Amino acid sequence: MSFQVGDTRSVTVEITEKMVQQFAEMSGDFNPVHMDEAYAKTTRFGRRIAHGMISGALISRTLAMELGPGGIYMSQNLKFMQPIFIGDTVTVELKVLSIRAERGFCSIETLVKKQPSAEVCVKGEAMIMMPEFV
Repeated sequence: MSFQVGDTRSVTVEITEKMVQQFAEMSGDFNPVHMDEAYAKTTRFGRRIAHGMISGALISRTLAMELGPGGIYMSQNLKFMQPIFIGDTVTVELKVLSIRAERGFCSIETLVKKQPSAEVCVKGEAMIMMPEFV
């Protein structure tokens, strides 16, 4: 088996203007809270925020590339707790919660924390098919 209950992995990434622009182009989500500084200043956030699903994409990256290359992302739930701003550095943290070895499925706690404060911005749980069962 490629990993055990309790195993952890993490990746730290800076959220850049380029990421936000590329995500908007890929997804078609040009919400002005992400794209328009003048508009964003009028919101409760006071400045532009990154798309929440950029965090989801970074979780996917960490699952695929750090936990066990070759696994399949089956499901994910996410709760957005705090905004992530352009220029913030975040750490994606994964922790293996349970393994159904007979089926090849694994439940993973997923957290995205702002650095250096370690404030949780996104939390959730993912289900993956372990690489050796693909």
